[in-house]
Amino acid sequence: MPPAHEPHMYDFSPPVPALVAEAAEQEEEESGSPPTSPPILLLPPDALHNVLGRLPLRQALVCRSICRLFRDALSSPSFLAALPPLRLLAFRHPRVAAPAPSLHAFDTALGHWLRLPLSFLPFPSFSPVTASPSLLYLWADTSAAPSAAGDPKNPKSLVLCNPLARSYRLLPPLGSAWSRHGTVLAGPGGAALVLTELAALAYAPGVDRWLKFSLNLPSKPRSPILMGGVVYTLCDVGTPWRSQWKLFSCGLHDLGGPRGWAPIERHEWGDVFDILKRPRLLPGAGGGRILMIGGLRSSFAIDAPCSTVLILRLDLETLEWDEAGRMPPEMYRCFGGLVPGTVTAAAAAAAAGGNNKVKVFGGNGRVWFSGKRVRGKLAMWEEEAIGKSRGGVWRWVDGLPGYNEGVYRGFVFDAGFTAMP
Repeated sequence: MPPAHEPHMYDFSPPVPALVAEAAEQEEEESGSPPTSPPILLLPPDALHNVLGRLPLRQALVCRSICRLFRDALSSPSFLAALPPLRLLAFRHPRVAAPAPSLHAFDTALGHWLRLPLSFLPFPSFSPVTASPSLLYLWADTSAAPSAAGDPKNPKSLVLCNPLARSYRLLPPLGSAWSRHGTVLAGPGGAALVLTELAALAYAPGVDRWLKFSLNLPSKPRSPILMGGVVYTLCDVGTPWRSQWKLFSCGLHDLGGPRGWAPIERHEWGDVFDILKRPRLLPGAGGGRILMIGGLRSSFAIDAPCSTVLILRLDLETLEWDEAGRMPPEMYRCFGGLVPGTVTAAAAAAAAGGNNKVKVFGGNGRVWFSGKRVRGKLAMWEEEAIGKSRGGVWRWVDGLPGYNEGVYRGFVFDAGFTAMP
């Protein structure tokens, strides 16, 4: 089997020695006269910041290695915080203990694979789970004994870090059950919410403890998302033999209060939740829409296989659903899916048994798909504005850095300097 593809290593570590100074020394040696300073080095500070402020964040960090003047100008916290963030799709390694202390990521604007070093974290093992603007959230094993590192029964702590600034902060430790069964949602400015089947833990900056709330939901929250200060989740209200999904919401300030969780439902929706198998929620583009992604059932039979992946979109203002996208048959077939007219009895049985599961992740109008039968690449769907051609844009993204042990999952990460741990 060919070796796994290694992404290009883009290093965000501190800058190397000044290159302009070296060039100036070489010029003086060759000409025998003092070197002439480049015009840009003669600009006043305000004008220099105006010029450098037009650089994208990635190029600005590279320019810090040119000379001392650039390093000082491009290291100012206020200047860096004003630069547009670098939007990445960050990946969780299939194994909890990744082979290298780094974060694999994909630059969605330039189509480049990156690897952000995390060697500044002093923990024996850690696993990234989600992100808020500029901040990465990781479960970390803080055990002091090297032999106990990676033991799932060890208490875990959430760590907030800014990989570009190479800084981190440890949140109060939690029991192993929270790290194994909890879903972490990232709030603004380093806030965090951990949801399990029965309870939620909330952490806000400035309060060095977790606050616990009872969820009072009919079942374990599935695929919760946080949008605009409101948590949305799916719950199974059906029977042990057949799932029946409902959408619930709760404001962050209403957790544990009298209002609590409330179902979002309308009679006009009909069987919108019954046509999808294993649905998941993701934030849509613009912050006012929710995407629901799942396998499109070929029939209403309990063990019916799926014919493709369907993406539905809910407008939170009008509470109306529409079909946003449908995976093309040739793409779905690569994931081991069944296409109508090509189904055999053996293939139908395998599909019904769950052999064609697809991992879904993303946000902000982009949905990514990975699966065990698709090696070294991802399928991507990009949302189009409402009113434009129906279906969105589907394409393959190659070069996924992978290992044979499992399938990657990911999340959106806006890397930058707008927040520090």
